[in-house]
Amino acid sequence: MAKKTREYEADLIEQLKDAEFAVEYLNASLEDSDDGADERFLMALRQVAKAHGMTNISEKSGMARQAMYRALSESGNPELSSLKAVLDAMGLCLAVGQKPKAS
Repeated sequence: MAKKTREYEADLIEQLKDAEFAVEYLNASLEDSDDGADERFLMALRQVAKAHGMTNISEKSGMARQAMYRALSESGNPELSSLKAVLDAMGLCLAVGQKPKAS
């Protein structure tokens, strides 16, 4: 069973190198609103950062590697400036949009 998990993770990391896929992946994660949604978003962001190379993202963002790992951990609570720095280092940005109106 562990082998299939590793294959899934390796395939996901490879797909997350594509900016368009990473954007869709992160946006899908942000759509969650149930318990644990914040932790799942941080996990998704951590996976995208891993795809880009954690050391590389750390250097580009100006964050210490250990601080970045802590901020993106399941129990992390990154500041907005940290979140923006990590996204910027990956060539992504934070945006706000209007929710679709309920019909």
